[in-house]
Amino acid sequence: MPRIVGVDVGGTFTDLILIDEGAGELRLAKVPTTPENQADGVLEALAQTGAALADVSTMVHGTTTTTNAMLERKIARVGLITTRGFRDVLELGRRTRPQPYGLIGSFTPLVTRELRLEVDERVDAEGAVVRPLDEAGVAQAARRLLELGAESVVIHFLHSYINPAHELRALEIVRRIWPNPHITAGHAVISEYREYERGVTAAVNAAIQPVLHRYIERLQGELSARGFANELLVMQGNGGTVAAGLVAEASVNTVGSGPASGVIAAAYTAARSGFPNVVTYDMGGTSSDVALIRAGLPQISTELELEYAMPIHVPMIDIHTIGAGGGSIARINEAGMLQVGPESAGATPGPICYGRGGAQVTITDANLLLGRLNPTRLLSVTTPVSFDALRAAVDQQVGRHLGLSSDEAAAAVLRIANDRMANAIRMVSLARGHDPRDFALFAFGGAGPLHAVALARELGIPKVMIPARPGLTNALGCVVADVRHDFVRTVNRPLPEVGPVLVEGILAQQIADGKAMLARERVSVEGIDCVHRADMQFQGQSHILTVDLPRADVTPAELHRLFEDAYWQRFGVELKEIRPVLVGLHTAVIGRRRPVSLSALAAGDPRATLADARTELREVWFDGVRLPTPVYRRDWIPQGADFSGPAIVEQLDATTVIEPGNRVAVDPLGNLVVTV
Repeated sequence: MPRIVGVDVGGTFTDLILIDEGAGELRLAKVPTTPENQADGVLEALAQTGAALADVSTMVHGTTTTTNAMLERKIARVGLITTRGFRDVLELGRRTRPQPYGLIGSFTPLVTRELRLEVDERVDAEGAVVRPLDEAGVAQAARRLLELGAESVVIHFLHSYINPAHELRALEIVRRIWPNPHITAGHAVISEYREYERGVTAAVNAAIQPVLHRYIERLQGELSARGFANELLVMQGNGGTVAAGLVAEASVNTVGSGPASGVIAAAYTAARSGFPNVVTYDMGGTSSDVALIRAGLPQISTELELEYAMPIHVPMIDIHTIGAGGGSIARINEAGMLQVGPESAGATPGPICYGRGGAQVTITDANLLLGRLNPTRLLSVTTPVSFDALRAAVDQQVGRHLGLSSDEAAAAVLRIANDRMANAIRMVSLARGHDPRDFALFAFGGAGPLHAVALARELGIPKVMIPARPGLTNALGCVVADVRHDFVRTVNRPLPEVGPVLVEGILAQQIADGKAMLARERVSVEGIDCVHRADMQFQGQSHILTVDLPRADVTPAELHRLFEDAYWQRFGVELKEIRPVLVGLHTAVIGRRRPVSLSALAAGDPRATLADARTELREVWFDGVRLPTPVYRRDWIPQGADFSGPAIVEQLDATTVIEPGNRVAVDPLGNLVVTV
């Protein structure tokens, strides 16, 4: 029986789960993230479990290395070889601006102008060669980029999505000159129209490729030195995994890797508990991530932006992120209004209550002051801070400006934070045609269960699920994730001009490419699934709608009907007189790994009763008053237990707040199911 390790690196903590299915054993570790080198935190978490790495069959790693590198611009020096006359496409972008009001703000492209070189070549929009490739010019450009200190290079030619011949030939030429494997051809990352989006996505890949390559190489070296010699997989933003040996080839796919693993764990857990439709809510120390799962499948998007002017058009789980985590800082802004986030105290120095030098009030501090957290059970506390000192800080920084007591000020911090998080949930549900009342709220992360019931009440969501290990859910997602490769191909034709042979042929080729990738990885899978989608729009529109396809041999007539149904669901409008356009076709080829039992996560003391699990009675603030509130130890609450709020449920990795009047039941997998 396998021993599987899932390890997720977050902004504040690095979480690890080791599941030994043969022995029915579960080992957990949670250590502070080491931003200077994430591998150190991973190795420390492994050491805490005491497991022999030689006995681990598979390790799956979710990392924020690439996401952080992009956000902080700690990236490689990138050069660009492009079609003559188009060197400034990546800087001109779209007709947008960084700020919604006023002609203010600035934008720095990933590739500086002196590193953007042009060569003679031209392919038209139909794929016909208008001007042959200047092969000598390509070689000259590559040598010039090396002289200018470029570490990686992007080859990005006009209309390469429809005819990649020039990019492929340029790739051969540059490979003979370039001293490392960090060469990106735009069409190989995404084969879709829109030069700006394709170029930026390729530039992101090139910018983070050396960063990820160095990180994975060092991590593999350290693991090998400690006896690990089996499969190392890396999470991707699409919710699947890829072999570590191949991950750097398409580094851009790992952007959003960490949040994606949590959504996968939520889908896996909720489906096995009878909740196929859930909104996921992951609140950590730095940010909150929300996503939508329908019929057990996370929603996928290819229209996401990492930040302004940074579109990353590879398939990724559609996650909406806001800067509201446990470490988010509360302050009075220039208008005299209370603002919470997006600035965060992070892992260092952290909230005031961590005693590591933090001096600004955070969401965690507010929860502690209101009795929702136990000061003796906080992780990563260096020097305990007294309640009097914490109360004084809340008074000085928030309360006195608003004319509120310290308790009222702390409650105001939570209310503002909850409003921001509720709006994020509306963005992935109501704004996309889904009623949140038709979903359950799956809350996880170290801080998610603290706020989940309040958010559900605000949004009218009837049920809340708190998994057995909420603070380690992202690591669980690494354990249960399948191997996945996504492919996209632009068609961009009116639907009446599209024949069934074209659609079926493209999808069949994508299936073959995906199976070939799985074969290269040599990762053991139990079966292969293929999921198909189409990007469509009405002629003359710029907005694209993604339609799920039932099978690979779908006919144009079926495509028309599916698109009209999806358009009605999204907008409530019929446009019978306008022709639909098939913009592109997607295929996800998924290698199903062996299912993992969740029973070990729910294991507790079978002799314990609900009365045994109750540890104290604490005064906790709810809606303007402090109420005597029972506090329960999570791992002693028996399966099948049923109790009412107010209540606090504590465990190593999270604390759950149950508001007055709510009912809680413990299901067979150890999830807390709250009826709001």
